[in-house]
Amino acid sequence: MNKWLGQINKCTDCDACLAVCPTYEVTGNLSFSPKGRLRIAKEVLEKKNITETAVTASYNCPKCGSCETVCPEKIEISRIVAETRNAIVEGGKGPLPAHTKVIETLLEKGNSVNGDPGKRLEWLPEPFQPHTSATLLFMGCLPSYLVKDASKYSYLVLKKLGVDFMILEDEGCCGTYIYESGETARAREYFRKNMERFKELGITKLVAPCNGCFKCFKYFYPEVLGPIDLEVLHIVQVIYDKIKGNPHLLKKIDRKATYHDSCRLGRVENCTEEPRKLLRWCGIEVKELPRARQNGLCCGSGGGIRSAFKELSFDIARNLLGKMETKELITPCPFCTFNLGYTNKQTALNREITYITKIVWESMNDASGV
Repeated sequence: MNKWLGQINKCTDCDACLAVCPTYEVTGNLSFSPKGRLRIAKEVLEKKNITETAVTASYNCPKCGSCETVCPEKIEISRIVAETRNAIVEGGKGPLPAHTKVIETLLEKGNSVNGDPGKRLEWLPEPFQPHTSATLLFMGCLPSYLVKDASKYSYLVLKKLGVDFMILEDEGCCGTYIYESGETARAREYFRKNMERFKELGITKLVAPCNGCFKCFKYFYPEVLGPIDLEVLHIVQVIYDKIKGNPHLLKKIDRKATYHDSCRLGRVENCTEEPRKLLRWCGIEVKELPRARQNGLCCGSGGGIRSAFKELSFDIARNLLGKMETKELITPCPFCTFNLGYTNKQTALNREITYITKIVWESMNDASGV
């Protein structure tokens, strides 16, 4: 705990974080800014003072990491927010009812979006065939039930590229919502069961189209369980690695689109040029948002805020969509695809939100058919 208090005390009130924080930008509330959350974290972690404002400010942070890219003191604000949520749960003031409901659904149905497990593979373009491989294509809840293009085209592209992989008929959930809610003890048990299953199946590599799953397996699992025997890759990294020596595999589909760097892939993984190269090889004239790459704009759906603070999440998404110069936006994140797509429909902004593997598939084939 002293480590985090030491980091909090390094804040100099320079206000650099205010210019990039998505929640502060749309609310103007200092409590909902990085420096406000640091002050709140100190109260919670040091004095055990858990106010209603402290709970709200800690849980409405999307943990996008924008603040960390500009903080001159290199304060790990997202991690401090996570520690604050843990302390709120320990103090009996969390998680929020919305998060509790999601967790209950997850444990009951094996997914966090209340999907019917019997319909999980409706996106699969062919009958399910059991196959054993050391590489697991782990789709995640959103791609399986709500952003089915992410599953369908990720699967088809990997098959077309000759990648050996397996999918699970009863995949379950990565468990990120349990961790994000501050329920670390429950997350540990859930993570452990998943890792035991992977070990039994001989899985040593996991490929994720979902950024939430990617982040959870790559960072939250080792944080909670200790070192794990699992290589975790994002689907974009795998596709780029397979195509970079043969970009001629992609046909020119010739259109303009804005590329959106998701928080995890762009800011944290520094995977920014790879998706742009893929899109240019596909014939896309890539346009940029005002803030891109490591400074990319947050869509407003991460960190569990969309379940508990829907209007705030929509406001952040609307802010991003309003900065586009093209009709189409391409993103490598199903959370972004879903939240931006939903907000677009609700606000009639007439945008098109496309998951990146759909573009790659269209480029590899005639756009008319699968």
